Amino acid sequence: MSVNSGAADPSSSAGAGHLVPKRVGVLYPGFSGEEDYVLLEEVFGGQARFSVVHTYVGVDAHREDALRDVGSLDRLVHACHEWGSDLPDSVMWACTSGSFIFGLAGAVAQAQGLAEATGRPASSTSLAFVAALERLDASQVSVVATYPGDITAKFVEFLSDANIRAVASESLEILTGAEVGRLELERIRDVIRSARHGGSDAVVMPDTALRAIDIVNELEVLVGRPVLTANQVTAWYGLNLAGSCVTSGRLGALFASSTRRSQA
Repeated sequence: MSVNSGAADPSSSAGAGHLVPKRVGVLYPGFSGEEDYVLLEEVFGGQARFSVVHTYVGVDAHREDALRDVGSLDRLVHACHEWGSDLPDSVMWACTSGSFIFGLAGAVAQAQGLAEATGRPASSTSLAFVAALERLDASQVSVVATYPGDITAKFVEFLSDANIRAVASESLEILTGAEVGRLELERIRDVIRSARHGGSDAVVMPDTALRAIDIVNELEVLVGRPVLTANQVTAWYGLNLAGSCVTSGRLGALFASSTRRSQA
């Protein structure tokens, strides 16, 4: 479920035997969990770069009207101007709720608008979850969301439209991204440990304000199945669209093999 205006060539190099690190442009709403992208660069050791642009957030609320406003295409395209002529290799709208709130077709149209405006392959965190679950052959999931229940239900509906069934869902009822960004790692461990996962192929945690890159492997051990977090899938799919083949043993099952899916 990608929107790709032209895939980058993964074989391009700065010199004999040296691959140029791919650069993913990350449109990130406000300031909550963007430190995950700094940690990701450290994990990849110079093999990938993330250029974060902070988009304007009018009202920080997991509420439908606020989410439609934060994810408006005009606002996202305007934020892309910050890169000027130094455009990244791909562009990701790093906001799950600000993309799935428009529904599956609306999220695709949103990403297509970004691709057309930048001339780069573009997508969003919501669509990245769909692609990542397809990559893992996971059609049934357990959703552990920070959102209020009505917004979690919108995400479950979005997944259903993409032929992914939520066999269980939990809502932490947190209204703002700022509050999510302050969640301690131990709280995240407790939440995922106590949630229902029976019958699921993977666990999905859909909020880019949630800082969990450091503990993805640990969470997978706790639940005995792949765990997908929002910043993790955003990075994975952004690199995928940029033509990267980066792998890591520190970022869960998703990054355990090539990030670039077969084009066959």
